[in-house]
Amino acid sequence: MASQEPNIFETAAAQHINEEDQWISLSDLMTGLMLIFMLIAIAYMVKVESQTAKVKQVSELYDKVREEIYNDLMREFAKDLPVWDAEITKDLAFRFKNPNILFDTGKDVLKPQFRGILADFFPRYVKIITADMYEGTIQEVRIEGHTSSQWNISATPEDAYFYNMELSQSRTRTALRFVLGLPEVLAETDWLHKHVTANGLSSSRPIFKANGAEDVERSQRVEFHIRTDADAWMETIQDSLK
Repeated sequence: MASQEPNIFETAAAQHINEEDQWISLSDLMTGLMLIFMLIAIAYMVKVESQTAKVKQVSELYDKVREEIYNDLMREFAKDLPVWDAEITKDLAFRFKNPNILFDTGKDVLKPQFRGILADFFPRYVKIITADMYEGTIQEVRIEGHTSSQWNISATPEDAYFYNMELSQSRTRTALRFVLGLPEVLAETDWLHKHVTANGLSSSRPIFKANGAEDVERSQRVEFHIRTDADAWMETIQDSLK
């Protein structure tokens, strides 16, 4: 018996079924991809939300600790600031800003008046920053030496920067050696060796006048700058978000 050829309707129906199967497979694939992208998006949103919560938590801790230290410093030293021509900034820099009482021009020897100020200031300062309430909070106390961008007329700006770098580093080491040798702080020597550093910054952070010009006199200063653990956490989180 001769085989029966499929008629045109059967062929069309088979083709239609095949195309429908292909469409269903493509549709399933697109649905799967959409689910994958959705899961990735959800995971990303959860990560961002978690990081945002962490940033908020650290930021609140950061502000709270800085405010408490700032208030303690102001209560202790408010009356001395105008006498010493000093200031305390909100970012916890204790700034001695009158170069005429700090060092002679181009020298790294503490002037007698500045030695007297440091002898009064530092033991009281250490008592605050080593208080039990701040245990484990303070990461570093940086003694920072700053200069103006000037040197002498024969020096290029590049040479002036490095001459001032050497000078500022030498000055901060002199200040560090002096304050760590004060009898009133010897009981805290171990803590101070771990947390207090000397940093010469040359003219990298000048102070400017209202007209935008460098304030040569005010740029020459010494600062005791507190960095808390919250500072380090904020930097870590910011780096992770980049």
